[in-house]
This record gives sequence, C-alpha cells and structure tokens, in this order.
Amino acid sequence: MAETPEPSSATKEITQYINVNNAKLVAFAMVIIFIGYHSTLHFKYGNDSCKRLMTDGRFPGREQWQPYGCMMHKYTKADARMCMHYISYWGGHNHFTFVGDSRIRQLYHNFFSLIADVPVSEIESTAERKAHHDLHFSDSKINIKIDFLWHPMVNASMYDVYYKWLKSDQPSTRPNVVITGSSTWAIKMFNGSASAIKNFHSNLTMIAEMYNKLKDSTKVFWMLQDPVQEEKLIESRKMITNKQINSYNKIAVTALKDTAATIWSSSQKVALGMKGDLSEDGLHVNTPALKIDTQMLLNMYCNNDMNHNDGSCCNSTEQTTTLQVITGIGFLACIAISVGMVAYRRRVRRILNKARLAAEMSGQNGSVIQTDYNSAFYEIFTSLAKLGLIMVYFYLCDRTNFFMKENKYYTHLNFFLPFVYTSLLHRDQTDEWKGWMQLVILIYHLTGASKVLPLYMHIRVIVSSYLFLSGFGHFCYYWEKGEFSFFKYCKGWRQGPVIWRHRSHELRRVVEVLFRMNLLVVSLCFTMNRPYQFYYFVPLISFWYIVIFVFMAIPPHVTAVSSEASPVQYLYVILKFVALIAIISLFYLSEVFFEKVFLMRPLKALFVTSDDSIKEWRFRWQLDRLSPLYGMLFAFGYKVLVRYKIIRTDGTESLFSYPISWILCGLSLISLASYTIFSLLCNNKYQCNDVHSYLTFLPIVSFILLRNIPGFFRTRYSSFFAWFGRISLEALPSKSHYPSSLQVPSFTHVLVEFTV
Repeated sequence: MAETPEPSSATKEITQYINVNNAKLVAFAMVIIFIGYHSTLHFKYGNDSCKRLMTDGRFPGREQWQPYGCMMHKYTKADARMCMHYISYWGGHNHFTFVGDSRIRQLYHNFFSLIADVPVSEIESTAERKAHHDLHFSDSKINIKIDFLWHPMVNASMYDVYYKWLKSDQPSTRPNVVITGSSTWAIKMFNGSASAIKNFHSNLTMIAEMYNKLKDSTKVFWMLQDPVQEEKLIESRKMITNKQINSYNKIAVTALKDTAATIWSSSQKVALGMKGDLSEDGLHVNTPALKIDTQMLLNMYCNNDMNHNDGSCCNSTEQTTTLQVITGIGFLACIAISVGMVAYRRRVRRILNKARLAAEMSGQNGSVIQTDYNSAFYEIFTSLAKLGLIMVYFYLCDRTNFFMKENKYYTHLNFFLPFVYTSLLHRDQTDEWKGWMQLVILIYHLTGASKVLPLYMHIRVIVSSYLFLSGFGHFCYYWEKGEFSFFKYCKGWRQGPVIWRHRSHELRRVVEVLFRMNLLVVSLCFTMNRPYQFYYFVPLISFWYIVIFVFMAIPPHVTAVSSEASPVQYLYVILKFVALIAIISLFYLSEVFFEKVFLMRPLKALFVTSDDSIKEWRFRWQLDRLSPLYGMLFAFGYKVLVRYKIIRTDGTESLFSYPISWILCGLSLISLASYTIFSLLCNNKYQCNDVHSYLTFLPIVSFILLRNIPGFFRTRYSSFFAWFGRISLEALPSKSHYPSSLQVPSFTHVLVEFTV
C-alpha cells in the first residue's frame, strides 16, 4: 500500500487560508451582514409578504415571475379546487367578483378556466359570448361563486354595486375578494380630456369610502392599468396612450393610498415585462401574463390555508409548539452558561497572570496554584451554545419570514456556471469525491435543476454513491476489526459499564456513530417542528448503518483474520449476502409486510411524515435499497482480490496488468456513456426510478475504476474539493428539498487504502 503523497508547498500555502475555521469566520460575518440588511428592510418596508406579492417582482426567466421576497406556488386545477374545497370544509365561502372593463373580463375568464371543472370548449364559448354583460359561474362541489360585473367606468353605476353589497340584509352574500380596475373606457369616451381625469379622481374617492365600510367582509384589489402597444391600436382607440394610462394610475394610487383597498401594481409590472407580447389589438393582455396574474390571486387567497412548501407569499408563520419553546429555553440556558464560563475563564486567567507576575517579581520559583476549572464542561456548554446559535439562524431562515425567499428557476447557465469557479489542486481522493458531489448537489438544488430529467437521474447516482460508500466503508471496518462487542455486552452485562469505558468497545462505537449522524437532524426536528423523515437522508443512512452492523455481527463472524485461517468462511459471507438480498426483496415486494414492520410502535414515529404517512419512507427506501448492498459486495470483492494479490495497490502502478486495466477502463467509459444515454432517453421520473436501483451500480463502479486503475489518477487529489468533503454534514442542504447529509465515519481511512 502506497503512502499518500505530501502536498506541495503551494498547496500548503493555499490550504493554510482555505480551511474550516476561516470559512466559519467568513460565514459568520456574512450572516451578521444579512441580518442587518434584512432588519433594515423590515423596518423600512414592513414584513407583509402579501403586500410584496401584489406590489413588486421581476422576471428571472421567460414567463417566470418572481415576487419580491417570497415564494409563489404554481397552482394547478387540482390545487386550486382543493384550496376552495378546504376553505369551504372549514366553514368559509369562496366568492370572487371581477368588476371593470374587458381587461378585467380577461382575467375573470382565465381565473374561471383554472377553477372550473368544465370542458375547455365550454370555457371558450363562454368567453366569446356576452361581451358587454355580466357573467356568473358557481360550483356547489367546492362552494365557489365567480362573477364578472360589466362596469367599464368609475361612475355612479360602479358605486351602486358596492352600495348594494353594503346594504344587503345578508352580509354572507358579499364577495370575499373583489378585483377591479378601469380607465381605458374613460380615456376613449372623453378622448383623453383633463376633465375626465378630474371626474375619475372624485368618483374613485367616493367609491373608496365603500371599500372602507366593506373591509370586514370584502377584500378589494385595485389593478393598475396595463400598458398598451400604441402602434397596434385601431383608430378609435388611438387616444388610449401610455401617458394617459400612467396619469390614471397615479390618480388611483393617490385616491386609494389610505383606504382599505390594496393597490395591485405587480400585475402592471408583469404586463410591462411582456409588453412585446400583447394581443393583436394592442390593448388586451396576452395569456401568459393573465396566467401569472391568476397565480398571484390564488397565492394570495390560498397559501395561508394550504401546506405548500414553495408558497410563502401571504402565508403566516407556523405557531411555535411547546417542544420548540422547551428546545429554545434549553439552548438559551446553554448560551447563558457558556457566556458565564467564558467570563469566568478570562477572570481566572487574569488572576493567574497577576499571581505569576507577582511571583516572578519577588524572585520566587514556586509554581502558581492552578484552578480546578473543568475544561470538559466548558467545551460541552460552548459547543451547545454554538449549536443553539446555529439553530436560531436556521429557525430564522426556515420557519419565519425574516429572510426573504425566492423560488428556484432552472437554466443551463445557472447550473453549469458555478462549476467554472473551482480549480483543481492535490489532496485526499475520498474527501475530494465527497466534496465535488456535495457541490454538485448544492448547485442542483439551488438552481431547481430537478425539473431536468437527465440531471435528476445523475443526482440520484450521486445520492446512491453516498450510500454505496457507507456500505463499503462500514463493511471494511468490521471486516478488519472483527469485534462485535454488542453480543458480548448482552452476555456479560455485569461487566458492561467497565467495557463501555474502553473506546474499542463496539457498542459504544455504534452509539457514537449514530449520535454523530443524527445530532444535527434531531436538533433541527426540535427547532423546526419537523418530523424525523423530513430530513430523509439521515434516517436512511442511519438505518443502513444498523443493517450493516447487524449483518456483520450475527454469527458466524467472518473477518479478515478468520478468512485467512479458513477460506471456507468466504462461503458464510456469501450465504449472509443471499439472506440479506432475500430480506430486502421481501420488504420491497410486500408493501403490507413493509408497513407492518415500520409502523410498529415505537418505531412508527421515526418513519412517518407529519401527515402520519409512510409513503415517503417507502419511496426513499426502495429507491436506494440496493446501493448499500452494492457497496458491501464491492468491499467484499475488493478484500478477496487484495487477499490473493490480484490487485496491486502499491506505488503508482495500475491496479491490474495493462491489458486488463485498458479493458476495464474501456468498459467503464462505455458504462458511463450508456447510463447518460439512458437518462436522456428515459421518458419520465417514474420509469427512471423503477430501474434506477438496478442500474446505479454501473456508473458508481465505473467511476471508481476510472479514478483508481491508472496510478497517475489514483495518487492525485483536489484539495479544494477535499476541503468541502470534510464539512459534508454542514454542506448538503435539507429536504427543501434535500436532506442534511453527514460525515459518515469509518470509511475514509479504508477508502484511502483502495484509492492510493
């Protein structure tokens, strides 16, 4: 086995500054800056995400609207009808009224088409008839009523509409939401005269009084007028200029500034962003813009009642649970204790320094009395205090609206551009492997690349690689160590406490590994009020670690030492693998058996989501059910090949003879190319996921062979990626959507043996 080459002086100089401690300092400084920046924004503009949704936003991509500071869920027909049904079920009524001209009627038709459970042909025929008349729609299944009231001008006729609602004997007949707006007809009828603008202002001011009186039952949204394409307007509409529209919009903002009505200005910005795509007549808005406006309305109305992870606009934060309060108090106590201990430690140091200085001045050589300060408690409480501060930051990011949020929008540029930021250096290969995988996964989730099926499938291989490495590393560890004190502990429980204190005790190691894997996730569960399965990767890899330990610990115990003494023991390992494959197949084929086992109490709480469903765990489990097994089989084969000196791991030579090495490298390239072709030809995620568990072995092993067969590649590393690999627990995102990954112990030093 060759030794890992020493890093060059240039590498040492770089890694002296690129390290975890400096990264923490930079991250901490950035957090402080972000907190100060967002605090200023909240102080200046408030914390109403609904207001931000209806007032501002931008286009990060074509026909993709991003509200300012919040996430907008994309409602399908099923989502929209489910929202209406849910609100109706809890005693609410869904009544939308659109009041205005043909532009408002356009929005009515688009909103109606998304909600209505009727054929498209009927929707289109409804849109064509009764151009200047009121329109009505109702659906008793979801208790919804949608009206369009033809009132193209702000005048007494429009005033009467609100007056009738106000004087109605049945307030429940009033609409929940009113969307209104007008100006183009006034511009057209009065040929853009200044007196028409004055009448518009006085009439709107009078109607605004009705908005204030109806505010307890009805929420009114005044749509600012969208721009027009003047060159496309017919002769009778030439007076409707953008200058006139801007004048009316300014009057509307002024008249409604201190009223109960909400100025809906983001719809105008959507139209401005799509100004080049207006309809043929230059007046009416195109369908993509109307769809975005409809999505804004549904996000405004539904988000607070629906459980959409990507719908933070108009969504109030969750109420803090008792468990979260207790967790917060615990962390706060740790922070207070640690601050006191730090102050006490500094005070003791000052006293000791003064005593030492006095002793030196008096010429005494006696030693200064040392304090009985317990450094272990200091380390524990300061570490818990740091963890508490991290949890506070996570809570601010995930459970509150303090930090503004945005949806993920995928573009090829956003996904591939971050890869050019990195440079290759030389460092340990295993950490390098984990490091570049983590960076790819981070970029994948930050850019929303899950929508691209080939990228999704390659990321699935990366996730499977972590489980593969876990199976490989833990198998190799127990194969070399050959100690399974769990059963010894059960047999000799009287000596258990004594054995436990030895670091070589395997039961202690199992507990330490599981603790290290789950500490952050359990803290997140308590802090964020989320179930254990929300961070699915940690439960998954913890489960497989226990499976691997039990696999190796159940008699007959086969280790490197015992197999060298009796090669027949290889057969026992093969029989164990056959039994494990049979058990995995049983769990996969029988959904009833799977649920009976994992829904047993008290295990149930570990495997169900917040809605008491085990479907998420079953999906994740079966998707990568064979990846740890592949890693164990690969480790077993590797150990056998090393035992009989078929693999040469010393020096910079190839692992195999040159003909075999070239053949294996060629086959590996073909396997990687074949998997890429498969991911490009695969039709949908369901089809790809069905065969993923069977095919993932090929790209993983192909990468390992290509990376390690040539001695030149095997002995060279990237310190940049390896540095990221050492902070894997913090680097990988959580399920929003990817689980927090972890630093899997025990396999790093074993893989080095293979990779060098």
